[in-house]
Amino acid sequence: MSADTNLDIAALDRAHALHPWTHFESFVRDGPLVIERGAGCSLWDSAGREYLDAVGGLWCTNIGLGRREMADAIAAQAEKLAFSNTFVDMTNGPAALLSAKLAELAPGDLNHVHFTTGGSTAIDSAYRMVAYYQRCAGRANKTHVIARDASYHGSTYATISIGKRAGDKVPEFAYASEGIHRVSAPDCYRAIGERSEAEFCDDLVAEFEAKIAEIGPEKVGGFFAEPIQASGGVVVPPEGYLRRMAEVCARHDILFIADEVVTGFGRLGHWFASWDEFGVQPDIICCAKGLSSGYQPIGALIFSDRIWDAMQGDRWYASGFTYAGHPVACAAALKNIEIIEREGLLDHAASVGAYFEERLTELEDLPLVGDIRGRKLMMCVENVADKATKALLDDALDVGKRISDAAEARGLMVRPMGHLNVMSPPLVITRAQVDFVAETLRASIVEVTDQLVRDGVKVG
Repeated sequence: MSADTNLDIAALDRAHALHPWTHFESFVRDGPLVIERGAGCSLWDSAGREYLDAVGGLWCTNIGLGRREMADAIAAQAEKLAFSNTFVDMTNGPAALLSAKLAELAPGDLNHVHFTTGGSTAIDSAYRMVAYYQRCAGRANKTHVIARDASYHGSTYATISIGKRAGDKVPEFAYASEGIHRVSAPDCYRAIGERSEAEFCDDLVAEFEAKIAEIGPEKVGGFFAEPIQASGGVVVPPEGYLRRMAEVCARHDILFIADEVVTGFGRLGHWFASWDEFGVQPDIICCAKGLSSGYQPIGALIFSDRIWDAMQGDRWYASGFTYAGHPVACAAALKNIEIIEREGLLDHAASVGAYFEERLTELEDLPLVGDIRGRKLMMCVENVADKATKALLDDALDVGKRISDAAEARGLMVRPMGHLNVMSPPLVITRAQVDFVAETLRASIVEVTDQLVRDGVKVG
């Protein structure tokens, strides 16, 4: 058995690996797709086939794959100091430097950083910090939190319980419910109905205020919100919604936690979307993914002076992770940020992202396409049976997967999520590559539409 033999890799994986979000029946039937290498926006599988990865790994390969200077920075740090814990009063150079850099990049008075191992653990830590801060501030009962429908905040026990995305809550697992509440998603495609966008926004804010009153404002400690709901279907909120929700939070001493695990580090052309895109000053920003562009596992929550000051005194902050502030991961994040700054990737993402929006919007003429939504390098195609009624195709048809399979056969990776196809390509994507994505996705949707019609499915 050789690790270099691709057939062996697939067989070993099939026999021994449990993948995140495994569908057992199809995995046993089809086995894994073995990815062997990557460069820029491209991936190559074990058979040598090339794909343009419009998924960006999982919203994360922002600077692109295969960068030698990233590998060199990781190797140099591993040789100098491969590990040192950051518990109690220990630190290391990369962790301290990255803390300072994140405080510099974050908006307002978000000057303090708690490192984690990824996005899920960042949100999990923020959930714990809500109750800790509120108790320190003399509001011991403010332990309840509010999130939104169609949200995804991670896969730890706490974070999967906070989120509410279709398909995430399976009957074989148990989930926490006490102290966790939700309000409607700001879905301007499906939930708005006959209302104007302004009326829809008014109703969402009123619903939030009513939910706080129902629970009791003395009990609500935090509100979790992705600036754009990513895995929930790339849900872009109506104008002014996030700012007004933050104002409600401020009136009731509720911490506004911005889940920027996806939107941070350039996806919308900014370091963070909360302030620059939506005019919101959060109390906490949670980040991961683009923080290291996937080169190392790392996450962080960046929090305000107000929270830091309230927590001071003769008490312990008894929460953290062995690999928090890992020197190699922090060195990778610092080099990643340096590359984004040096190469002007935020401006590039804003420019090519606008072109990406423009090219994908051209797909709206297809009978299967109900909605094209998103911003910059964070886009979604919603596929429907009827454009007028927005009725969906039968789940058993698995239209998103059919389209992604057709695209994959043409050398393009897009992410299927039920009736959706989601894209979040690296920030380094070029206009020519955007053209390839748009044209290949169009051909794939046309192919699947033709197949459905031949099978007797009514479309459009």
